[in-house]
Amino acid sequence: MAHQTTPQPSSPAPHRSYDTGSPWAAGGTVFAAVLLLVDGVLGVIKGIAGIAEDDVYTRVGDYTFKLNVTSWGWIHLVLGIILIVVGAGLFKGALWARAMGVALAGISVILNFMWLPYTPVWAIVSIAIGLFVIWALCTGSVRQDSRTA
Repeated sequence: MAHQTTPQPSSPAPHRSYDTGSPWAAGGTVFAAVLLLVDGVLGVIKGIAGIAEDDVYTRVGDYTFKLNVTSWGWIHLVLGIILIVVGAGLFKGALWARAMGVALAGISVILNFMWLPYTPVWAIVSIAIGLFVIWALCTGSVRQDSRTA
């Protein structure tokens, strides 16, 4: 007796989900997206304050990374806008956003380290956010899933 198989309907496009070994990393990936958005908004605010040449930031006397506050403002504004876009991409599960998130969080950590003399507390908070984002995006892995979206 021959075994008859019925053709199965083709499955819809694969759905990406975050599969992690750690609950901290699973929640951390979503939290990393939120933090990228928050850090991006903070960067835009820092940038606008620097560009406006307001008295928000004090000028540092003899500092190795001497840029005028307006230049720092433009750097933070552009980086902030890009961080917002990447954070939104992470919410959509885009793989490019994970890679860009790690790279941009690293750049953000370096720039905020250079920004320390201008606003030490704000820079340290941004550094901590960047380090957590890097950890969360590197520990969470993306897997293909056959569930429907």
